[in-house]
Amino acid sequence: MAEKRDYYEVLGIQKGASEDEIKKAYRKMAMKYHPDKNPGDKEAEEKFKEANEAYAVLSDPDKKNKYDRFGHAGVDPNAGFGGGAGAGAGFGGFGGFEDIFDMFGGGFGGFGGRSARRNGPRKGNDLQKSITIEFTEAIFGCRKEIKLTKEVKCKTCNGEGTAPGTHKHTCEKCGGTGQVSSVSQTPFGTFQNVTTCNACGGTGQVIDKPCPDCHGKGSVRKTVTLKIDIPAGVDSDSIIPIRGEGEPGVNGGPSGDLYIVINVKPHKIYKRRGDDLYLTMPISYDQAVLGDKVKVPGFNETYSYTLAPGTQTGSNFRLKGKGVKNPRTGRYGDLYVKVNIEVPTKLSAKEKKAIKNMAETFSEDSYPRKKEFSKLKFDK
Repeated sequence: MAEKRDYYEVLGIQKGASEDEIKKAYRKMAMKYHPDKNPGDKEAEEKFKEANEAYAVLSDPDKKNKYDRFGHAGVDPNAGFGGGAGAGAGFGGFGGFEDIFDMFGGGFGGFGGRSARRNGPRKGNDLQKSITIEFTEAIFGCRKEIKLTKEVKCKTCNGEGTAPGTHKHTCEKCGGTGQVSSVSQTPFGTFQNVTTCNACGGTGQVIDKPCPDCHGKGSVRKTVTLKIDIPAGVDSDSIIPIRGEGEPGVNGGPSGDLYIVINVKPHKIYKRRGDDLYLTMPISYDQAVLGDKVKVPGFNETYSYTLAPGTQTGSNFRLKGKGVKNPRTGRYGDLYVKVNIEVPTKLSAKEKKAIKNMAETFSEDSYPRKKEFSKLKFDK
């Protein structure tokens, strides 16, 4: 049997990652490798199982502590460390699976229905769409128009799959259950086998005359245009759920959801960390020496700040509440400004003479750090 990979490596995070970082990493892996998004892809299914197993351990404080101390043996129930489900739980059976999919607002469409009978209502497939927005659009919020190619309910048959004027009828072979049973005699006794009905494909109903547009499927593939409202304060990797804009459900089930993944373009001047903004602002030599009231450019606003005399390059000041609005809490971050003294480079003869005259008026004590540095001596 192949050796298990490190759970932190599986989720692509560092040891010591926070609860939010673990959840965010798992969400990304689950959306990427979910079986409904990768039908028939065994490698994707294995990676999905692996991510589930890693999250089951790292999201549980007790199991995470044991794993951090003893590795996989710490969460293996057969290793004597008191490990519980998670280390070998895999795709189909680890506890808390429903809780994990609550992160996606009810789970991925179709997945929960795999163990249910095919003739029951099933939620449609969830979809994912990535969009890129400008830095200022992330700050203020915006409305975007996107095009999405997906399955939509067939208008000709209203999703029934039948030709106009006709209806489905109950499958005679399975009686509408979608399953057929058979009994076989073996040396070990009598066994009853339950299989999917091959007459109706497990739906319990039969279509005699399929819809000419969707050919009995109930849906057609189409490119649709949607207008998406993006709230102020989103950042890269933010996920916006659009309920009901996934693919149509089956047998009366609800439509899936659409998840918009945000990517924000960097700004030329401003930097962002969480809800805080960072800015490096150039000032002149005389402003640094004498102090001055400076104007700090903001988004749709200009802020004032008074520099103290003797301000040095690299000095920082904070403008509280002038950062980005958090879309969940509504609170604003701060704006941090770093001062950079700009040294003139193109000087006229008159300007050079003025600077020399000014320099001659300063004593050595005017530059205490330079004076201290000049006394340094390094021995061999």
